[in-house]
Amino acid sequence: VQLQASGGGLVQAGGSLRLSCAASGGAFSSYGMGWFRQAPGKERVFVARINESGGSTTYAHSVEGRFTISRDNVKNTVYLEMNSLEPEDTAVYYCAAAPPMRPYAYWGQGTLVTVSS
Repeated sequence: VQLQASGGGLVQAGGSLRLSCAASGGAFSSYGMGWFRQAPGKERVFVARINESGGSTTYAHSVEGRFTISRDNVKNTVYLEMNSLEPEDTAVYYCAAAPPMRPYAYWGQGTLVTVSS
């Protein structure tokens, strides 16, 4: 499975961005999908995940209520809608795919989000 993340950029605090992650080469609708982020000098951390059908989502406490993960199994794409962005959200954002009953096995290349104060 190949994952291509896009949609990052520079935004002012309080603004919004939508990240996309397009998948190819695999059975997208059978994978759980997740977003992670890595801030400068810090470890990669979990942001959000969505199950195969899109009916179940989970968020990190730091983004709950501001970010929304969704997926389109026809377009083989997962999205991360980010609202009320804060400078602390500045990071490289990665999408990842988890095959059934397995941990995340496939990772995108990352897209940089910079939030200015």
